[in-house]
Amino acid sequence: MRAAVLHEIGQDKLEVLDDVEAVGFGPGKVRIRVRAAGLCHSDLSAMSGVLPQPGPFVPGHEGAGEILEVGEGVGHLAAGDRVVVCWLPACGACPACKRGQTELCLAGFMNAGTPNFRRPGGDVFGMAGTGTFTEEVVVDAGCAVPIPDDVPFDIAALIGCGVTTGLGAALNTADVAAGSSVAVIGCGGVGISVIQGARLCGAAEIVAVDPVVTRREAALRFGATKAVSPDELPDAKQQVTAGEGFDYVFEVVGKSATARAAYENTRRGGTLVVVGAGAMDDFLQLNMFELFFDEKRILPSMYGGGDILRSYERTVALWRAGRVDLAGLITHRVPFADINEALDQMRTGTALRTCIEM
Repeated sequence: MRAAVLHEIGQDKLEVLDDVEAVGFGPGKVRIRVRAAGLCHSDLSAMSGVLPQPGPFVPGHEGAGEILEVGEGVGHLAAGDRVVVCWLPACGACPACKRGQTELCLAGFMNAGTPNFRRPGGDVFGMAGTGTFTEEVVVDAGCAVPIPDDVPFDIAALIGCGVTTGLGAALNTADVAAGSSVAVIGCGGVGISVIQGARLCGAAEIVAVDPVVTRREAALRFGATKAVSPDELPDAKQQVTAGEGFDYVFEVVGKSATARAAYENTRRGGTLVVVGAGAMDDFLQLNMFELFFDEKRILPSMYGGGDILRSYERTVALWRAGRVDLAGLITHRVPFADINEALDQMRTGTALRTCIEM
């Protein structure tokens, strides 16, 4: 079967090969025929080594498709079921799950150390224990979440990561108050989803911050009340908040420099939400006096900060009701053979989300 493989961490191109085999099928597992995959910036971060990932590996963690086969002991799924791939399944038994913080369950991360694929030259891993840039993948049954028949595969793929992360950051982690002021730094697919979540919560002012003109224009279509470049953020802070700072600032880039800017543009007593996934050696510096004196809340948001399955269901309900625009997030579509074109679209910022058609 075909799969897109990164041979070594640090390479910037994938090779689409037809000698890859999905492995690991057995009790508690399912085999999925991937029908659509989305490209998330975290895929690029794993390729570059910013996010830890053993290689060689098949990137991709946003995907949806059909169940081809179920292993022994899997009673809630059957061949033919339509599913979205969940890269962070909850085990239901660990301390985090028992506390209701299923997004902090580590069971999914344990899967990342077991190869999902094999080539004649040896084992190949799947990103985050999944790997959706492929025609077929074998995953734990918990990674396959059934979706209703009316949800298209491309929409479902987005729900698997970017949309859930962005909406959840606003709805779950921050619980944005109606009438508040919001700034979102980084307006790709996740940032746009944060904007939609803040709009759903009733934020009065939503300022989108991004260096790419097309992304700023898109942010206005999705609910931002103002869109500025990073250099224009101080002026926007003055105009919107009279210089006090925003009630909520979302950092959706994953770098200490933008997190610091987000902190500085949050009002005293306000909330900074860290959504972007950054590197382990990139440190955010804050002094002890400002932490005490400003009383700003710093809230990291992992995968939307809430119950994943409930978040999926909520997103589908909002999409059906026309309250969130998911189709509009897909600005580009490329065939699987041209997947490196999708990588370039993400790197240049020309795409919010690219759908890779399998």
